[in-house]
Amino acid sequence: MTATDRSQDLINVAAQAAAEKLAHDIIAFDVSDVLSITDAFLIASAANDRQVRAIAEEIEDKLREELDVKPVRREGEREGRWILLDYLDIVVHVQHSEERSFYSLDRLWKDCPELPLPADALATRNRPEGARTDAAGNAVAEDES
Repeated sequence: MTATDRSQDLINVAAQAAAEKLAHDIIAFDVSDVLSITDAFLIASAANDRQVRAIAEEIEDKLREELDVKPVRREGEREGRWILLDYLDIVVHVQHSEERSFYSLDRLWKDCPELPLPADALATRNRPEGARTDAAGNAVAEDES
């Protein structure tokens, strides 16, 4: 079995939203062959707790606006180090860089096929971890205060 078209649509919108809030190392895995509870995982990292929250909020907003879906479960908001958004078809993991390194979900799911992502999301794999953002998690040019 492979991820459904619906799952791919959700992944695309979520990945684009994460990229717009300067997430880095965005990757999606088709886990449908090994898990019966979901089709795909999207994993994204952020340099600080505030950015983790901003990315998760942007993903929720965009999925609600563009595809009229809300997560059935949201975990980790209080700590802001790892927020999980469960949409049944997909599960989104927005992790602080330290948690991502420690828990190594990428390594755990590396045998699963990667799903295609929008160009902006793919470009985050080269984005430096310390990319600057404002209080809302928006990109800020180096010369802005």
